[in-house]
Amino acid sequence: MKLGIVGLPNVGKSTLFNAITQAGAEAANYPFCTIEPNVGVVAVPDYRLDKLAQMYNPEKYTPAVIEFYDIAGLVKGASKGEGLGNKFLSHIREVEAIVHVVRCFEDANIVHVDGSVNPIRDIETINLELIFADMEVLEKRMDKTRKSARSGDRKAQEELEFMERIYKHLEEGKPSRTLDMNDEERELIKQYFLLTSKPVLYAANISEDELINGYEDNKYIKAVEEYAKNEGSEVIPICAKLEEEIASLDGNEKQAFLEDYGLEEPGLNRLIKASYKLLGLISFLTAGPKEVRAWTIKKGTKAPQAAGKIHSDMERGFIRAEVIPFETLINCGSEVSAKEKGLIKSEGKDYVMQDGDVVVFRFNV
Repeated sequence: MKLGIVGLPNVGKSTLFNAITQAGAEAANYPFCTIEPNVGVVAVPDYRLDKLAQMYNPEKYTPAVIEFYDIAGLVKGASKGEGLGNKFLSHIREVEAIVHVVRCFEDANIVHVDGSVNPIRDIETINLELIFADMEVLEKRMDKTRKSARSGDRKAQEELEFMERIYKHLEEGKPSRTLDMNDEERELIKQYFLLTSKPVLYAANISEDELINGYEDNKYIKAVEEYAKNEGSEVIPICAKLEEEIASLDGNEKQAFLEDYGLEEPGLNRLIKASYKLLGLISFLTAGPKEVRAWTIKKGTKAPQAAGKIHSDMERGFIRAEVIPFETLINCGSEVSAKEKGLIKSEGKDYVMQDGDVVVFRFNV
């Protein structure tokens, strides 16, 4: 699953991406961390794996991972090919969701590309370029659909009406993800691959001072939060500069650094977890003396398909899933105790996996 990091020049996008790639380099248990200079693969922080590792003392520890892409810079006119516009748009089409970095701090030494700090203007600059690109895509698609609609094709007529409704919404300067749609329309819009239909998480880049002393009075964050609320998006305040420093430290140094700053965990952890959630992902867990591992699935996945994430044979020969919620297992203290209490449930093919399920799949091929 891929997330694209976007943002205007000098908002902290590159600094945040550097922090992500450095954090990825520390996930030594994972076979690869940085695929190429503009892609960072990082472990999804999960305290449940740590607890299971204490319980099973496994030979191997494998967290879920997520990919972040550093999307090429954008300028006004990108939708018409200005600057690196075409590259920007082609890269953003390849990701499932967007982390939009917006500058929410003042610093006379860091010049803003538009001369002043205004996160809403920055957000709208990028949104408008994506909207223009989507309008162009829809125009071409509507032209083709009109021919079928004129011939009396009822389905084509209904689809054309839907596309016209999307187009009008875009003309009003609103991303397609904020359009009121029913379930059928939500499935249909996926076929159009619109850039503005991708879910967005806003990373509000604040100063080091505000991270330590509080950012309650930061008018920029308040504005971004209000904007995000209107489109159902989340805002994660983060200090990209500090995160880059934290990511470069080893385990003991990192812990001491966090304690000095009065922080429970790196902001990057919150960003990664929020990004994972943004993609509609959950983790089920497998645990034993050989390996403790988190497996990534889409929310709503049924047991046989989850088994298939481990091996296709397990899906093909699925018999049942022996499932216990993580918290229940921890409260029991051991798998043996959980079995004695009858708390490990046997689930069939229609069972919908839940986040944090600890599972053993039974299969026969």
